[in-house]
Amino acid sequence: MSSQSNSLFTSNELIFGILLFFLSAFLIAELRWSRLQNSYAIHTDSPVHLYLDSQTDFKTLSQTLADSGLINDQGELRWAADLMGWKTFQKGHYLVDRGFTYQEFLSKLGRGIQDPVSVTVLPGKSMGQIIDKLAEALQPDSLAFHHTFTDSVVLARHNLNEKELIGRLYPNTYSLFWTSSPEKVLQRILREFNKAVVTQHEQQIDSLNYSLNEILTLASIVEWEAKSEEEKATISGLYWNRLERGMRLQADPTVNYALGERRRLLYEDYQIEHPYNTYVIRGLPPGPITNPSLNAIKATIYPKEHDYLYMVASPDGTHDFSETFEEHKQKSERWRRWLRKQYRIKEQQNSQ
Repeated sequence: MSSQSNSLFTSNELIFGILLFFLSAFLIAELRWSRLQNSYAIHTDSPVHLYLDSQTDFKTLSQTLADSGLINDQGELRWAADLMGWKTFQKGHYLVDRGFTYQEFLSKLGRGIQDPVSVTVLPGKSMGQIIDKLAEALQPDSLAFHHTFTDSVVLARHNLNEKELIGRLYPNTYSLFWTSSPEKVLQRILREFNKAVVTQHEQQIDSLNYSLNEILTLASIVEWEAKSEEEKATISGLYWNRLERGMRLQADPTVNYALGERRRLLYEDYQIEHPYNTYVIRGLPPGPITNPSLNAIKATIYPKEHDYLYMVASPDGTHDFSETFEEHKQKSERWRRWLRKQYRIKEQQNSQ
């Protein structure tokens, strides 16, 4: 009896032990699974932008996440990465603006599923300014962008040369991957230009007796000249009138471009020998002097019809337009008198 009782007791203990083992294993597995699926395993109270410059190992990523305040337990992250087999993570920009499970987050970085960055190209800028803006927002540096944007082989693939490119660097806000190559970025900008300008206004462009580059060249001068959006079509019409009559454009922005700086021009500046100085050359300069806005391009494609041939600045920042040189001289004198008055006022203020 005692032997049978002991045997039964031992059997029950064994069964209990097995059940306890499986229960413990189930609870551990359940706990680990819930940790793995915790939607706040990686989280932040405010958006965090992660930039991986190159393929990154787990140790480096773990320290980066800890430094960014995205995780508190590097050991748990190691456990999750080992469980899912993630050892290396792809370069790129990753935005953390919500909670992620370990599986979501590690898979995202492991597969290189980037979040795009936003880059705004403003109108009226120089090639150097645009390149600096792109390099500031994206991984390639300014040297890489400069090399691509001036590479004759790359530009030839788009039927362009270096002088023509600036007119097609279409002002817009672009959503781009941080690791995009300069050539991919260039392709995207030119694609947006073609969509907004060529495709939308092809018939009107074809009706003009000028090439697209010549139209963009004039549009770039209008962009630089006009301080008011409402004036652009009027200024465009004035320049077209001058071209049709064989007059020199005499556009101050082309002199500024030749000098390499924006400032009030002096008498001797207008004499500078330069292929872009329209006080010296006849017709249009060899290429655009800046990247014109869509409004400036449209104003050039659809100019306002009038008989103006002359314009002079006015105190409110706009222009006074004239049909005859005599009228223009009178308005120019009024402008000079106003300038002299402003100089006197400024001198009096400085002397006080």
